[in-house]
Amino acid sequence: MPGRRFFPLDRKLRLREDHWSEGAARVAAREGLQARSFDLAAEAYTDAVGGSISGDSVRRITQGWGKAVEVQRNAEAERANAPAQLWESPWDRRVAEVEPIRGQANLSTDGAMVLIRGERWKEVKLTAVSEVKVRAAGERAVGESRPSRREQDPRVKLSRHSYQAGLWDANTMALHQYTEGLRRGVDRCQRLSSVNDGAPWIERITYTNFPEAVQVVDWYHASERLWQVAYAVFGQGTAQGKGWVEGQLDLLWNGQVAEAVTVLEGLDLDQERYPPEVRQAPGYFQANQARMRYDDFREAGYPIGSGTVESAANNVVHHRMRRPGRGWQRDNAQAMLAGLSELHSGRFERAWQATLPQAA
Repeated sequence: MPGRRFFPLDRKLRLREDHWSEGAARVAAREGLQARSFDLAAEAYTDAVGGSISGDSVRRITQGWGKAVEVQRNAEAERANAPAQLWESPWDRRVAEVEPIRGQANLSTDGAMVLIRGERWKEVKLTAVSEVKVRAAGERAVGESRPSRREQDPRVKLSRHSYQAGLWDANTMALHQYTEGLRRGVDRCQRLSSVNDGAPWIERITYTNFPEAVQVVDWYHASERLWQVAYAVFGQGTAQGKGWVEGQLDLLWNGQVAEAVTVLEGLDLDQERYPPEVRQAPGYFQANQARMRYDDFREAGYPIGSGTVESAANNVVHHRMRRPGRGWQRDNAQAMLAGLSELHSGRFERAWQATLPQAA
């Protein structure tokens, strides 16, 4: 019959419209997300299954599934962020919880760059939600023998991560950040923090979505800004610059941000010969004083580093999406990011089942 795409034998063998079984397609999609290229994924598929598949087939299966995931996550984000309805109860859950966090959680947001065909390098915005476990001061993990710089502080560990990444502007990122937060139940957590690099757009959307979150400027980014000042004023690699930075880090570590601002203001940094990051340093620390109370955060057992989301930039995005050549078409990149988000969140099987056709 003209136009017929599904043959009786395919139906009998429960094959998809592309003539692959669901099991074979599932393996191909997983490999397509994990391998550095679709051709390498095809080789991995052959090793795992024993059959043969082309890189183009892996690409079509992987991106096709990713587009189905993208449709679903957009629908969830729309549902999660819709205005409240009169018939809704405050206890209704608009998004089904998956591995919810009940104690302490952290939510961090950042960006990563990928090459989009015809658009050059574009920012992928991603958020990471993690469970936070706090051990008593001085308590070490099994096998840990070396003392820590924070030996007198509660020991903080982040685990059970989940992610959402996409080619979004800040406002669209906000919708997906909120949805992922609901999915992990962070709105019900006993304590919630958000450690980020200090970008105003991240502070804004996080405060809008989760005003109860204790916001922290990542320690590394704060110290990096001080090193930039030292390099500009004292020269790179100088003993004077190193000594100056160590003194300012001591102030920050003990929550004396105002004192650090005073020192910075005394350096006369507002000169054209300095780069913008250096000229703006006093204002950066002045504006972020409330989010740099590192002494209080450490004592309370809050994380002060955003390494989780920075690792996600590499593991979730760059490992698969930094490819040689012309880059990705935008819709295919978005599909890959949707699939990668679920894969690295440990929800691949669940997401695969959710995209299967529903029985009549």
